[in-house]
Amino acid sequence: MDYPGRYWHMLDDGRIQCDLCPRDCRLHEGQRGACFVRQRIDDRMVLTTYGRSSGFCIDPIEKKPLNHFYPGSSVFSFGTAGCNLACKFCQNWDISKSREMDTLMDQASPETIARTAARLGCKSVAFTYNDPVIFAEYAMDAADACHEQGLAAVAVTAGYIHDQPRREFYAKMDAANVDLKGFTDDFYFRLCGARLQPVLDTLVYLRHETEVWFEITTLLIPGKNDSDPEIEAECRWIARELGTDVPLHFTAFHPDYKMMDTPPTPPATLTRAREIALVNGLQYVYTGNVLHDLEGGTTFCHGCGEPLIVRDWHEILAYEVTASGRCGHCGTAIPGRYAAFSGPFGRRRIPVRVHAQTA
Repeated sequence: MDYPGRYWHMLDDGRIQCDLCPRDCRLHEGQRGACFVRQRIDDRMVLTTYGRSSGFCIDPIEKKPLNHFYPGSSVFSFGTAGCNLACKFCQNWDISKSREMDTLMDQASPETIARTAARLGCKSVAFTYNDPVIFAEYAMDAADACHEQGLAAVAVTAGYIHDQPRREFYAKMDAANVDLKGFTDDFYFRLCGARLQPVLDTLVYLRHETEVWFEITTLLIPGKNDSDPEIEAECRWIARELGTDVPLHFTAFHPDYKMMDTPPTPPATLTRAREIALVNGLQYVYTGNVLHDLEGGTTFCHGCGEPLIVRDWHEILAYEVTASGRCGHCGTAIPGRYAAFSGPFGRRRIPVRVHAQTA
């Protein structure tokens, strides 16, 4: 289905410019943008993956990762294909770099997705696996359908998007995890084919102009973005520009895609990064992609210091936050979104087949 795309204009030289993200792709007839899913057909922009998914799955919300957004709940997850970044270390490259559009196995309308997620008892729906920015129209329509079912909409994204579509996109979202892939423009340019500033702009926008709950993830890659000065610069910027209560996740790299010769991240690197962040005033700092780091997975009260949500990987082992989001020991408000805790979903991952149908 070639769905009419938004965010483009005609240039004087006859090309169409895509205005969705800072790549500003300029297309002749039949050409696709760098994301590969936005294409010029008959002098208009179309989204070639609208209503088509690389698969559906029920995940723990902690897998997104979101540790302060209805902890312990389940999230209905799906993605499409393509990406507007070109990360050499992509951990989902088989999806994000896919050029096999005809192999997208599941087709479903936004309404079908929302109804299926509600029927399966999920608290939210996440647009993930590849970046939802590039299928913004599909994600926004699905978010509207989710809200009609009483479900939240979650974006897992690199935040690489222009100002106007950013405003329209996040107006539909309840939560986001934004990948801050490094903290130098050189890293973004050499390893992601992008620039740092638009991502920082997205984070500042989310904090100061929206009610979207968001958390940040930085994948630490040995020898690339894991130096103490770079980690400290990132943490200081977050504290200064976003606030000390924004959760930050440092996650472990494993060799993948075009970086198979780079070693995996040692757990000690994640622990060191977390310590740097805490020293610089960040209150909620986590480690990810590692087992048995209970301290790095635990939410501690910034008031009394007591452990409130103890995690191992994506599994909650203890929970002491009230339904109103306060510490069960001292009553300090814990930033995030909370509800009555009925027990954790656990670390299960349940593939789901969604039958294509229209609204």
